[in-house]
Amino acid sequence: MALRVAILLFASLLLPPQAAQNLGTDLSGNPIHQLAPPGTKAVVLFFAASDCPISNRYIPEIERLNQEFASQGVAFWWVYPNPTDTAEVVHRHQQQFNFHAKIILDTGQRLTQMAHAAMTPEVAIFVPAASQLSEVYLGRIDNRYIALGQERPAATTHDLQSAIHAVLAHQLVPKPGGPAVGCAIVPLNAQ
Repeated sequence: MALRVAILLFASLLLPPQAAQNLGTDLSGNPIHQLAPPGTKAVVLFFAASDCPISNRYIPEIERLNQEFASQGVAFWWVYPNPTDTAEVVHRHQQQFNFHAKIILDTGQRLTQMAHAAMTPEVAIFVPAASQLSEVYLGRIDNRYIALGQERPAATTHDLQSAIHAVLAHQLVPKPGGPAVGCAIVPLNAQ
C-alpha cells in the first residue's frame, strides 16, 4: 500500500500543471483545461462507456455520490475514453439515462493515461495540490460485481465512498478491496 501511494505521488509530480493542459472536450467540442476550480478538495473521474452494461448500472450510484459530496468540494467528472463515444453518442446516452453531469470526451485518452484506468466503470480520485493533481485512488466503485456475470444483490462495501470520506478527513485513502469489473477501455491504437 505504501509503495503504491509513493508511486502515485511520484507520478503526480511528473504531471504538468492542470491549468496548462487540454484534458479533453465537452459535448460541444470546447476544450477542458481545468478539473479542479479553486476550493476543490477532490476530483473524481468516473470512466464510463455508453455501451457498457455494468457502467450503465452504476449511473444512479455515481449520481447519488455526486449529490452527496458536491457541496463538500468534490468535483465529479464523467470521462468517456472510448473512440466510439462521440459527442452525439454521449449526448443520447445522457438523455437515455437522464443524468446531469460534467462530461469529458477523452478523445486523446490523456485522462485515461493520467489515471492509469483500464476499464469502465472505474474511478480515480485526484487531490489538488498547488497547480498539480495527485492521484490517491484508482479502482472499483464498490463490491457489487464479483466478476463478469456475477453480481451481488447489493454492495456490502463502498470503496469509492470510503475513499472520498478519507480524502475529506485528510486520512490515508484505503486501496480498493478488489478489482474493478466491467468493459475494457478501447485503446486508441486498436482502431
